[in-house]
Amino acid sequence: MSKIKSTVRPGWAKFCGWLLRRMGWESVGGPMKEKKAIVLGVPHTSVWDFLVSYLFYTQFGKVAHIMIKKEFFFWPLGPILRACGAVPVDRESAASMVRSLIHVMDQEDEFHLAIAPEGTRKATKRWKTGFHLIARETGATVYIGYYDWGRKKISVGEPMELTDDPKADMQRIYDHYRPMGIQGKHKDGFIVP
Repeated sequence: MSKIKSTVRPGWAKFCGWLLRRMGWESVGGPMKEKKAIVLGVPHTSVWDFLVSYLFYTQFGKVAHIMIKKEFFFWPLGPILRACGAVPVDRESAASMVRSLIHVMDQEDEFHLAIAPEGTRKATKRWKTGFHLIARETGATVYIGYYDWGRKKISVGEPMELTDDPKADMQRIYDHYRPMGIQGKHKDGFIVP
């Protein structure tokens, strides 16, 4: 039996879908199909990305977990964050954060993880590859997701087959995003390396 929530009540799911549509967003496709999966959330330029992503994924009755600094898990914020799928992590050490997520995913029957590979809301020329190690260690499928603030479309995108070469896989990911023309909420906060 799973210890971390992976589904939500149908009424809440329906409300989240309604609210997302009221905000003008169009959902492209559905949730990730595999029991263990990681979706790359690109571009990440605003804290509002979390709200849009949460509403999108929750409308399908599913929980996409996100990593949040453990320091935010104080009362009353901690229980709210956990209810929204947040997993507390120690961001002081990237290696311990990745090990912690691998451990969590290994313990769960179903676990969908949303990761912003940019690692920051500011434009960056090098995305983080921790998701690659997590996926390889847990057997999770990686999806090339997006939330395009310019067109107001959101999707988990398509699954991507990973290789043993994180550098080459990152290049393929960059090559996938470049021609999409997606925009972040803050347009100057997103570049594809």
